[in-house]
Amino acid sequence: MAKKKEDDLDPETLALIQWCTEMEPFLVAGGATLVQAQDFIEENIEELTDQFYDGVTPEEAAKAALG
Repeated sequence: MAKKKEDDLDPETLALIQWCTEMEPFLVAGGATLVQAQDFIEENIEELTDQFYDGVTPEEAAKAALG
């Protein structure tokens, strides 16, 4: 099964991807490497999706993850 191209993704999915991308620098600023930040996001995507829909900012989510 081929991966969807970005053009095929719905607006909510694109917004979630953007939110996660915005979260990465906050995780890195808190001491994670970029790879660790990306791994964290991949491993915790369900919880992060909930936070996204609950209106948590990327910075708030990163602080909670690092705390």
